[in-house]
Amino acid sequence: MRESLPFELSKDRSFFESLGDWIGDVLYDELPEKGFECRDEQIFMAYQIEQALKEKNVLFAEAGVGTGKTIAYLLPAISYARYTGKPALIACADETLIDQLVKEGGDIYKLRDHLGLNIDVRLAKSRDQYLCLKRFEEAEKVEVDDWIDDIAFSIPEGVYAQGSMKSAQLFGARSDYPTVSDEDWQKVNYNSLMQCGVCEMRNRCGQTLHRANYRMSTDLIICSQDFLMEHLATKESRKREGQLTLLPEVSMIVLDEGHLLEYAAQKAMTYKVQGYTILNLLERLMVDGVRERTLYAMEKLQDDHELFFDQLRDDIVRSDEERKTIKKSTKLLALGKQLVADVEQLLEEFVFESELYMIPEYELNMAEEFLEQYVASIRIFIAQGDAVDWLEETDGEETLVIMPRLITEVLQETLFSKKLPIVFSSATLSVKKDFSYIAYSLGITKYQSFSVPSPFDYEEVMKIYLHALNQAEKVKKVEQILRDEKQTLILFKSKKSMLEFKAKLPMMARLSTAFEGDRELSAIIRDFQNGDIKTLCSYHLWEGLDLPEEALTRVIIFDLPFPPHDPLFDAKRSFSENAFEEVELPFMQLRLQQGMGRLIRTSNDYGEIHILLNPEEQKVKTEFIEILPVTPIE
Repeated sequence: MRESLPFELSKDRSFFESLGDWIGDVLYDELPEKGFECRDEQIFMAYQIEQALKEKNVLFAEAGVGTGKTIAYLLPAISYARYTGKPALIACADETLIDQLVKEGGDIYKLRDHLGLNIDVRLAKSRDQYLCLKRFEEAEKVEVDDWIDDIAFSIPEGVYAQGSMKSAQLFGARSDYPTVSDEDWQKVNYNSLMQCGVCEMRNRCGQTLHRANYRMSTDLIICSQDFLMEHLATKESRKREGQLTLLPEVSMIVLDEGHLLEYAAQKAMTYKVQGYTILNLLERLMVDGVRERTLYAMEKLQDDHELFFDQLRDDIVRSDEERKTIKKSTKLLALGKQLVADVEQLLEEFVFESELYMIPEYELNMAEEFLEQYVASIRIFIAQGDAVDWLEETDGEETLVIMPRLITEVLQETLFSKKLPIVFSSATLSVKKDFSYIAYSLGITKYQSFSVPSPFDYEEVMKIYLHALNQAEKVKKVEQILRDEKQTLILFKSKKSMLEFKAKLPMMARLSTAFEGDRELSAIIRDFQNGDIKTLCSYHLWEGLDLPEEALTRVIIFDLPFPPHDPLFDAKRSFSENAFEEVELPFMQLRLQQGMGRLIRTSNDYGEIHILLNPEEQKVKTEFIEILPVTPIE
């Protein structure tokens, strides 16, 4: 049931005037009376958000660590949702941070407990965060380890029974299986191959049940920025096909850690073609009774697809980066054109097969939808237009990734051209209070902005050490720093850098160290917070991780977080006049500020930061010294 506004409306005062009065009462009086600090920066931020709601504007809200950003945006967001009759959407940087925002004892719980607000908050996670019953059934036939049985026992009995699923319990979210590794989860979760629209289990799977649940929210829907971008990328096509959009209409959007939106958009607005996926898909269709012409067309497509990927491997530019540049030889483009012809021929044969019913209807429909996406991707690839493409490994498979156009245009068209209040909330959105880098990166031309500092006295509670050493000496230095067993977060610029460190770390040191990817990340973070793990290594947790007081007292920056030299960032560099000044330096500065911001989260926090600098990194020391919160010790 929809809750009423948390304040009274009167005929002589507008909603926004009444909202302003209520925010003042809560932040100046009610919460301080119950032990909360009265923070001028937090109050200023809340009023700036109220103004952005009134004008339906984009707002860059940069507020330092400890400002109380979450409460500052929750108060106007909940009120505006109830006023408009549409939920407010909070999009976090990634899936892990969704769980952090709604954890018991967090800011949403505090508002419930101290203000008596009955807040309807529901989670909308990305599709790959849910179990796929079809993929689970396939995995169950071959997997023998305990993790597959744990998942089997978690599936409600009613899923496979006849009758309505309306009252079924929610199941199948990634966070329900904390002991399952990322590698195993990728064998049973939803992936882009699965065509839910033609699946006979679609109304019984956990993803569908969760979606129906969060669409009913009256106050807040919390999702990842990846999922928001996927919603925008698929919104129009889903409408055309008569499907519900991934997210409902909302009253406003808060982008928590909003500086990361660009990367979420890049991830969502791409096409992917995988090396073995199409081969496995077609093999499942080669059943008894299929016409010889159809079998030949499938085999021809499989053979040409393999030839295409063989040539793709020959055409990549060798590098250590995860995204590999493709040279696109004449032979590769010719093989791409042949693939387009092969798919068109096979789709014609499928028309006849659909009338014979030899291939199961679900399998045939899934293959048709997949092939239409596949051929659209190949056409973009061989068109030699303004697309950006590369080869990478995704879910253990070689994957051709194609981004059809710069995301600034897409975001302008799908998000920033709407009269919708959008609030970017982060401790680091600007470089020296200049917001032009993030605005330019996202194609935003009209916006409001402000920057308020952290209320903490960093000189009293933080020490920063700079260590000049060769790259080969960094692992030994980390071992030396870790000897006193403080709760330590080590941040790496990439997965590759973290894995190289892991390989060089002695076995005994690994026993008290957790690495991102070993298990579900929020489960690792909980163990770290409880002190069961002394050292946490990550390449994603530069932002959003909130571990107060003794839970985290040291951060090690293993390498400066410059962007990789890969096709995606190379495309950004090519569009700039000075790549270092316009792309690389602001990216590194923003990310470094975020990483250092993990340490001091409350007025009771203290600790140290160690930044390891090889000779190349030492050359740019003057470029980041001025953004450090305290004078470093060298």
